[in-house]
Amino acid sequence: MKPTDDTEDSTPAPVLTRRGLLARTGATLATGALLMHGRAAQAQSSVPGAKGPREGSAADTGGKTARQSHLPPGREGRDYRPVVVPNGAKLPWKDVGGVKVFHLVAQEVEHEFAPGLKALCWGYNGHVHGPTIEVVEGDRVRFYVTNRLPASTTVHWHGILLPSGMDGVGGLNQKAIAPGETYKYEFTVRQSGTGMYHSHHDEMTQMAMGMVGMFIIHPRKPVGPRIDRDFAIMLHEWRIDPGTRRPDPNEMTDFNILTMNAKAFPGTEPLVVRKGERVRIRFGNLSAMDHHPIHLHGYQFRITETDGGRIQESAQWPETTVLVPTGSTRTIEFVADEPGDWAMHCHMTHHVMNQMGHDIPNMIGVKPGGLDAKVRPLLPGYMTMGQTGMGDMGGMHHMPMPANSIPMVGGKGPYDEITMGGMFTILKVRDHLDGYGDPGWYTAPAGTLAQLARVDELRRDGIDV
Repeated sequence: MKPTDDTEDSTPAPVLTRRGLLARTGATLATGALLMHGRAAQAQSSVPGAKGPREGSAADTGGKTARQSHLPPGREGRDYRPVVVPNGAKLPWKDVGGVKVFHLVAQEVEHEFAPGLKALCWGYNGHVHGPTIEVVEGDRVRFYVTNRLPASTTVHWHGILLPSGMDGVGGLNQKAIAPGETYKYEFTVRQSGTGMYHSHHDEMTQMAMGMVGMFIIHPRKPVGPRIDRDFAIMLHEWRIDPGTRRPDPNEMTDFNILTMNAKAFPGTEPLVVRKGERVRIRFGNLSAMDHHPIHLHGYQFRITETDGGRIQESAQWPETTVLVPTGSTRTIEFVADEPGDWAMHCHMTHHVMNQMGHDIPNMIGVKPGGLDAKVRPLLPGYMTMGQTGMGDMGGMHHMPMPANSIPMVGGKGPYDEITMGGMFTILKVRDHLDGYGDPGWYTAPAGTLAQLARVDELRRDGIDV
């Protein structure tokens, strides 16, 4: 399979009048027929960036259906460097006659979002989110999908180019998969990049319950600089009220759990990288309502891919924050040249909070006086909080909490509480690593740590406090 040519063609497509086209095909005006065949059926030729029909499509081959030929299964280590899925899993496959065969099982899963917060979700193969699918351009893939849910379902291969009957929209492209049934999907992968998969039957409910996953397609012939570490992160949002045991799929605005690979900080695993390595991070967003501007501290990166594929190098642009729209993927790349512990998080500030809602009163500036002492005989342990902000919430780990809930913010850091939660994780860059487990906290070299100013420093620099 030859690589797709994504070079933009600014040459306008030739324009033929109906009379001229009919004359060319030997038809008469009386027939009212337009005859197009072979490579003349250039359905996409007027689309910017598309020189002609997608490779392998019916229009490309002049046939009635997309070409089904494929290449031998691409293999880890030989054809690609595998992605890393922090807190996640990957879907295994086996080679059956040159076809990669996968088995997805839709089922109820008890999932822990962070220590102290579990919920009964819906996922695949015992995981929320579903295990990441990893294939290579040109692979022939076959997915068996078994439904062990109490409701019908389907699987939509989001952003993947395939025959219509494999697209997975219940009622439109197929009958829904009833409880207890197993359906088969099969197609040839004709692209590379980052896609996703999710239920497309009652998707408001089923996606809100966790039925989503990443679909990574490596190019058969890699382009660009060699990547040393390739991470995949799915962004998602949930409504789980304290004391409840299931996500609320009816929520439309007030999501209170924001996750990376279905984990909220402090439950998120760090991204561990050796200094000098080239890093790729793939973000997918199947949140119900929200886009997520993901900000990485300490680095500038290039946005190298969208869900439509790789961006030409001349069109890539530098950023420190990448906006990942809902229903889309974005990929960034950079060289990890500065060691340290670097925050990576959504920059919508309410998205780095846990189980927060709009009905919380505004306590900023409130002076409670002796209120606490008066209330404690009725509510032992009562403590007024929030009058100076939410930073103190991080210290609530030692206090009694409502059933199945976690503090709004907070995780242990090397110096103090990290007053963030939700869609937050840490990029850990080190000079030397023993494997890729968590190396612990970074120790800042002398002279590189912000700390309390000394009196002699203030006097020297003329600072009057």
